[in-house]
Amino acid sequence: MVSRPAGRNDSWRSACECRRNLSKGKSPVSKRHRFRVDELSRLLVYVLAHRPDEFGLVPDGEGFVPVKRLLQSLREEPGRSHVGEGLLREVLLSEHRNHFETVGTRIRAKERRFHLDLDTPAERPVGLLFAPIRKRAHPHVLEHGLKSRPDGPHVLSMDRDMALRIGRRMDASPVILEIRIPDRGKGLVPLFAFGDLYLAAEIPAEDIMGPPLSRDQQKALEKPEKMPPKERKTGGPEFDAGTFVLDAERDPDRFRRDGKGRKRRTWKETSRKLRRKK
Repeated sequence: MVSRPAGRNDSWRSACECRRNLSKGKSPVSKRHRFRVDELSRLLVYVLAHRPDEFGLVPDGEGFVPVKRLLQSLREEPGRSHVGEGLLREVLLSEHRNHFETVGTRIRAKERRFHLDLDTPAERPVGLLFAPIRKRAHPHVLEHGLKSRPDGPHVLSMDRDMALRIGRRMDASPVILEIRIPDRGKGLVPLFAFGDLYLAAEIPAEDIMGPPLSRDQQKALEKPEKMPPKERKTGGPEFDAGTFVLDAERDPDRFRRDGKGRKRRTWKETSRKLRRKK
């Protein structure tokens, strides 16, 4: 009989149950683990096939979402912090695998119930919309607005918490823009509804109401005053940095320094003098 160690954890219980199942000729997977796989499969069907907008996800034109963004959105849910690539892989290898399709790092549900229409503009919402951006892009966006991007439209929400949730997937401290959508006038930007979210290809700077830049950001944008060029001292030789001027008076060889008197003996003359002395 296996003795119970002090303070045993879930992995120890799972191992014991696997051994009991193997002794009975059953599958070594524990009931608890199988329940987790089945539960995640049902949740994935709801997220990928019915309401991706509830989790701040916007599929592409083929219904795919990045696996990384999917796992981030699931781990944000209470009690789902354990969901990772390993558990997702087990779902895709289980009897539930026929519900999903993966291509590279993307995943989608084979039967989708949601409708993503990027051709018919939606009615203009009343009130503010919120859009997350990276903190370092804040000054540029306030000046130039949100421009179109190749990876898809900008995601906006009437719920500030949802915008913050989406923003934290790309930046630890995102900036939540406050956007006023005019209902009339020239240059109206079309908005497209996707569940509780709104999508826009671009947002002009005049529609962005805030938040304003912090003092530190304003100081960083201020251009420093140009210093007047330094005047070169006249009266001396001009030379580049890292060089020096040769001074003949400081030469240690007196023959080169003086430039007068008998020339310095060559090695041949010195050898002849030594032979004569012998």
